[in-house]
Amino acid sequence: MPQILPYIPQQITVHLGPPDSDAPNVTVSFSEYVKNVASSEIYPTWEESALRANILAIVSFALNRVYTEFYRSRGYDFDITNSTAYDQFFVNGRSYFENVARLADELYTSYLRRTGFVEPLAAKFCNGTTVTCEGLSQWGSQNLAQQGYTTPEILRSYYGDVEIVSNAPVQGITSSYPGVLRRGYSGPSVVVLQVMLNRISQNYPAIPKISLVDGIFGAQTEAAVIRFQEIFNLTPDGVVGQATWNALVRYYVAVTNLAELRSQGQQFYSVNWANSNPIQQGDRGVKVEHLQYMLQVLSDYIPEIPPVTIDGIFGPNTRDAVLAAQRRFGLPQTGIVDFDTWEAIYDQFSGIETTTWRDPETFPYTSAILGNSNPRARYSATSTMSQFPGENLSSGQQDPVRQEAPR
Repeated sequence: MPQILPYIPQQITVHLGPPDSDAPNVTVSFSEYVKNVASSEIYPTWEESALRANILAIVSFALNRVYTEFYRSRGYDFDITNSTAYDQFFVNGRSYFENVARLADELYTSYLRRTGFVEPLAAKFCNGTTVTCEGLSQWGSQNLAQQGYTTPEILRSYYGDVEIVSNAPVQGITSSYPGVLRRGYSGPSVVVLQVMLNRISQNYPAIPKISLVDGIFGAQTEAAVIRFQEIFNLTPDGVVGQATWNALVRYYVAVTNLAELRSQGQQFYSVNWANSNPIQQGDRGVKVEHLQYMLQVLSDYIPEIPPVTIDGIFGPNTRDAVLAAQRRFGLPQTGIVDFDTWEAIYDQFSGIETTTWRDPETFPYTSAILGNSNPRARYSATSTMSQFPGENLSSGQQDPVRQEAPR
């Protein structure tokens, strides 16, 4: 779930026993892992269409464990076990069947997923004779192959509406944790955070819903994070650190059954920060809200750009801010946000977001740009500046005299 697009890991770490056992770990290349499990689980004399179906199920199940961070999010230092009670059979140091190894080398960058969803299918299987299960029957797949079934037909006869993804990218395993997220941050990682919180809140209604999944870490997102932290005995500071992120991943995977054959399924979630169609006065929606958010940030740094209300409605005030930005950036002053205007605004915004906001010494807490008067919405004193603690000033106002050091 955390990675929007699944990838094939270069290596995978296998625990040689049940999860809580005091067994060693071994790290092997993913292709070697697939060869090993395939040679341990299936017979090289089977029909090729059955061998391919079983290898694709092996790959997909292992990728699901990696993608959902099934063990890592629980604090384990491995990706999968070799216990068939939990995962797949892996025999450290075994030799491989030549034809099985050849097919594994061909197929290890392919996996199964349900049509319209993202995560690799948790393609469970069993031998179909001494043990039966909801997933693929290994001996049953051989029987179907002998009847002339193709690999896709075999897979769909057991798993339903699935598709085969081929040539997935290969890279080293990286944690989904994007680094600390807190109020004032924005971008795709915040989208993932908001999606997880909203879905978990269906099972834990005390967590308040985030009304708009917009990639902006504002007051609603902070409130949801704090309540999540309170419920699951984490420090309720509204900041998403490693422990909070791991817990979010763990519970999100649990409530959506992403690690189960009958998962709810995860669709693609993203915020499109590019703008192909012009935005102008009278328009409404998420695009307008993103524009207003960027303009509001710029207004704190560029005096010529007036502040705007972030309400998703392109009104006269938003048009005035756009005109000011166009003057500042040397663009035609149309008041319409075409591609060039969007790119200029975004380039300036991105520079601020990645250099100033992310520098904890220069700008350790950024929530006040949203004009929130919540006591938590305070800038912090730093070695380079002391910031006004919470409200935006209008013309004619000045900072109040403070009797205490900024917190």
